[in-house]
Amino acid sequence: PPLLGDRVDLRDLPLVTIDGADARDFDDAVFAEPDTTRSTDGGWHIVVAIADVAAYVTPDSALDREAYKRGNSVYFPDLVVPMLPEALSNGLCSLRPDEDRACMAADLWIGPDGDLRSFKFRRALMRSVARLTYEEVQAAHDANTDPAAPGHLANLYGAYQALSKARRVRGALDLELPERRIILDDAGQVTDIVPVVRLDSHRLIEEFMIAANVAAARELGKRGQPVMYRVHDEPSLEKLEDLREVLTGFGITIARGGISRPGDFNAILARVRGEAHERTVNELILRAQMQAAYSPDNLGHFGLGLRDYAHFTSPIRRYADLLVHRALIRGLGLGKGGLADDQASRFEELGEHISNTERRAIVAERDANDRYTAAFLAGHIGATFTGIIRGVTRAGLFVAIDDKGAEGFVPASRLPGGRPRF
Repeated sequence: PPLLGDRVDLRDLPLVTIDGADARDFDDAVFAEPDTTRSTDGGWHIVVAIADVAAYVTPDSALDREAYKRGNSVYFPDLVVPMLPEALSNGLCSLRPDEDRACMAADLWIGPDGDLRSFKFRRALMRSVARLTYEEVQAAHDANTDPAAPGHLANLYGAYQALSKARRVRGALDLELPERRIILDDAGQVTDIVPVVRLDSHRLIEEFMIAANVAAARELGKRGQPVMYRVHDEPSLEKLEDLREVLTGFGITIARGGISRPGDFNAILARVRGEAHERTVNELILRAQMQAAYSPDNLGHFGLGLRDYAHFTSPIRRYADLLVHRALIRGLGLGKGGLADDQASRFEELGEHISNTERRAIVAERDANDRYTAAFLAGHIGATFTGIIRGVTRAGLFVAIDDKGAEGFVPASRLPGGRPRF
């Protein structure tokens, strides 16, 4: 367990964690209050405290080599393959309530319009006052109650509203794609597949994490330290032309060169909101995007509309974030566990490796979800579902089932009237 030592003592600050009901590792805690010390115009002071994994996983240790090999945690419906041993991921690095925990704390000062005015990073000792779920936070906010500390949730939502303004101004890509959760019984059998409802409490944490990630990238750039950026390049001309041609089939005409910013995509999404083809257009726009990756070359983050962006907020489950923590520790002189010189010189190679492990995890997670979904539907032969025709070929139809997320192929031989005609 961590000792205070040279750390800043934040144990009296009422930080809370907000996660899913089934979460087992808590790597971020948040706090917000009106900014009355640096401005008087309605700005906010936010604290984002992140588990100090670098205090336990030191460069080139056995833990470090295995974490690098895995690159990230992998999440399946029935289990997690963690990047770190559970003694860390669910234990000493998990920000459990009422237990002392080592953390890296980002102090963020934002204006009333969500602009990031200043920031600083501290190595600290914290003590979470509550482990909250998204659902109970949203319910408490809607009921004007507070399960953590008087006024705390109101301040969190106030700061969130400011950050949301900044998001809208910069025109971050605003895709609405349904997420689903696979429900298993104790025997590992799928009992249902249910939609995940996106609440403002989800968006609150997302915006706080984005702000901390931006601050980390800027701090490292200012300090001349290596930065493992999270980059998302703008779509290629070929992808944009393909999208433009497909959209004409939905009556959406766009001039060549008419899409160059995330806001241009948002304008298209606004036109189809509430239409039968809304989901399809959202997915087409998603497919037109380039794949995000990790790189020491700052290409910016097109989807978020940000110039400087690095992953800082999940070192329990992402090696990229651990590298960012180490670079901050070295650049700010925050003690042991800083970035080693040999890693600093290999950031291009490291970025390529962890980008590959992330893609590997995504493929594995999708494959597992597809298998569980197929297993669930195997028990519903003869049932009727609504769906969307996603594609038509001479051989048959590609169909996506609405509420379960399954996708499959209907052969032409099974269609009434036979083969589709063109």
